Amino acid sequence: MSITIALAGNPNCGKTTMFNALTGSNQFVGNWPGVTVEKKEGRLKGHKDVSIMDLPGIYSLSPYTLEEVVARNYLLHESPDVILNLVDASNIERNLYLTTQLLELGLPVVIALNMMDVVKKNGDKIDTAKLSASLGCPVVETSAVRGEGCIAAAEKAAELARSGKNAVPQHTFCQSVETALSTIGDLVKDVVPQESARWFAIKLFERDEKVMEGFTLSADVKDRLESAIRVCEETMDDDSEGIITGERYEYISKLVGHCVRKGKTGLSTSDKIDRIVTNRWLALPIFAVVMTLVYYISVSTIGDIVTGFTNDTFFGEWISPAVENFLVGIGCADWLTGLIVEGIVGGVGAVIGFVPQMLVLFLMLCILEDCGYMARVAFIMDRIFRRFGLSGKSFIPMLIGSGCGVPGIMASRTIEQDRDRKMTIMTTTFIPCGAKMPIVALIAGAFFGGEWWVAPSAYFIGVAAIVVSGILLKKTKRFAGEPAPFVMELPPYHAPKAVNILRGTWERGWSFIKRAGTVIVLASIFVWFTSSFGFVDGHFTILTEDALAAINPTLLDDTTDFMDLSILATIGSAIAIIFQPLGFGNWQASVATFLGLVAKEEVVGCFGTLFGVAGDALELVDAGEFEALTPIAAAFGGSSLAAYSFLVFNLLCAPCFAAIGAIKREMNNAGWTLFAIAYQCVFAYACSLMVFQFGSLFLGGGFTVGTVAAIIVLIAMLYLLFRKGYQGEGSKLRAVDAVHA
Repeated sequence: MSITIALAGNPNCGKTTMFNALTGSNQFVGNWPGVTVEKKEGRLKGHKDVSIMDLPGIYSLSPYTLEEVVARNYLLHESPDVILNLVDASNIERNLYLTTQLLELGLPVVIALNMMDVVKKNGDKIDTAKLSASLGCPVVETSAVRGEGCIAAAEKAAELARSGKNAVPQHTFCQSVETALSTIGDLVKDVVPQESARWFAIKLFERDEKVMEGFTLSADVKDRLESAIRVCEETMDDDSEGIITGERYEYISKLVGHCVRKGKTGLSTSDKIDRIVTNRWLALPIFAVVMTLVYYISVSTIGDIVTGFTNDTFFGEWISPAVENFLVGIGCADWLTGLIVEGIVGGVGAVIGFVPQMLVLFLMLCILEDCGYMARVAFIMDRIFRRFGLSGKSFIPMLIGSGCGVPGIMASRTIEQDRDRKMTIMTTTFIPCGAKMPIVALIAGAFFGGEWWVAPSAYFIGVAAIVVSGILLKKTKRFAGEPAPFVMELPPYHAPKAVNILRGTWERGWSFIKRAGTVIVLASIFVWFTSSFGFVDGHFTILTEDALAAINPTLLDDTTDFMDLSILATIGSAIAIIFQPLGFGNWQASVATFLGLVAKEEVVGCFGTLFGVAGDALELVDAGEFEALTPIAAAFGGSSLAAYSFLVFNLLCAPCFAAIGAIKREMNNAGWTLFAIAYQCVFAYACSLMVFQFGSLFLGGGFTVGTVAAIIVLIAMLYLLFRKGYQGEGSKLRAVDAVHA
């Protein structure tokens, strides 16, 4: 008999850690049918006949977000054999709200009382026997972060499923509510499953729109149903949804008082830490210091050392010469040798060389996430984001997007309001993702001597772009209105677990490496081919001395670089004029920018193929020879300002094709997708223009037409920032259910 266990629980209750502990590497990740919500499924370790279905983290079975709709539809329509409800024991009262709803579904339920290590550390005691008897279902103590009790809880769930015993909710509400529920139950008893009749009765009492849409009731039945609800509302002087909420919490409060004994009074260790790190005045400076250290360590110190070895020794001295010697030894054609060594190995190697820096960055971020700090950052940023029209929930996609923009964009679906979700999708990719870090590292090493401040400045430019965009967009009719309320669970601080950190680091890093082995290889081949061939005096030829001498010997005396005669140079020169006001109007930078739409990593890969020095940038700067000797510096006219302008544009412009595809899926509208891409590109162009033109003016470059254009752009942006926003109907927001928030 095959058993399916649905793993359900609140966000930040340790569900992902539990799922990983139960399934190990036996996981299958995809999307739920018809929606782009991630679907995780796996086999229970040691039990081939037991499947674990990881449901999205939810606070209740009320359909406010897409995650909650997916979870509820699965539980109602797919009918798993048993529900393993993960409850954060350190915040048991809030977590049991979902538990009471799950018990009403009539499915077998096992409660995994997680984070018991934290409870014991705090000196608290939970009588699991009393809790189990009161709820009417088995309760198993677990600590997912330590791997304690996880398998036992899953095995208990499988055992309960095989027994065929469904949960019978033990909790009841006050007499007025029970009378109304009884009336509703009698009205719909013929159209709802018997085992979940109470759940449907409660949802109809709450006037749940999605549940009511699923029934075809006569006008008489609807009137009688509404009459029963109104009588209860008048008796209790509250709306039906508020009544159920109050009744649930009253029951939970009594239950907790009966089963839980607090060992310590006063503030916990986590609370004491939070008094500092979430302090109104200290929170932002602490966050700025933490992120600066993260980028300093990952880009300028440890990451720099490992990247230097990868670029200079691994690829520069071992891989490339070995491949070239092998190909020459077997008599391979010169053009094929060039394609493999310079195109594939050189292009991909220039990108892969920065993998160590990104792995260190991902490692640092995973440590912050696992210890619980990043949950606080979302809370901290809510104070700022709400001032500029965004919810603190917008920071969560942006945090995820620091690894890769695609899952960051997909994470926006947790935001209830459509306008806030669209705005978050449009701005999430402003945060530098892992693919943009090689660009940051290259510019920092090539033009700023590897200065530590370049990488953190890139991160905070992204944050500033999000804030400015929030103000701009919120003052338009499409996005007007108050942001959605934001409340989330703050897990207690704990020591990061090595398994979780290494798994998260590897998953993010492997995603980058896979792209290097697919899309970037093809892009590198394209760059090598179009830069190695061209039309010379009407002849299509490879650009070598012998080939050019055969066509026109006078070209060999010319000071023009052979590559300037290439197909790529022709294409790049045609579009370079667009970027002239931004300071990098050369064909190499223009081509690299456009190839960045394929994959942001390919910006560095393109430089590696064109100049063959991308991996050596840091070494040359350390030797004090970079600006004088490398063609990259010459391509930017030796201007650090132009290089930084190039960096700003590539950080803020439209993301890679994969992220654009994610935008299309989440927007589900071609017009909105095009608008998002256009906004990102125009905003990036405006910022880069102001950086270069005002920077040139302050450095004594003189007043030019470009300066005038930058002043006009600045005035326009200031007008849009400080003008009065749209005050129509769209600016009015209905109150959101307090329990869900």
